[in-house]
Amino acid sequence: MVRICTMLALAALLIGAAAQAKDKEELSSLTVDQVAEHIAKGDVSVIDNNPKDMWQNGHVPTAKWVDFKNVQASDLPKDKDRMLVFYCANEK
Repeated sequence: MVRICTMLALAALLIGAAAQAKDKEELSSLTVDQVAEHIAKGDVSVIDNNPKDMWQNGHVPTAKWVDFKNVQASDLPKDKDRMLVFYCANEK
């Protein structure tokens, strides 16, 4: 379980993060420590795009599973200014 969470946290670093600014949308990368800081502050929504069985076996704390092939508006936070971090595992 710890190994999976560590792998997923590292995936967040490697895959990157999406941050939405007030006047424009920006994409950027965050370090694992930066993601952890945002989770601790509660100012980020973390979205897991792995297969559901991987999410069930272990995921980044607070991460919500979303089917990346069928994302609905209701899957995302209502607050359009909220920072979003998307991640998935990558075996490459």
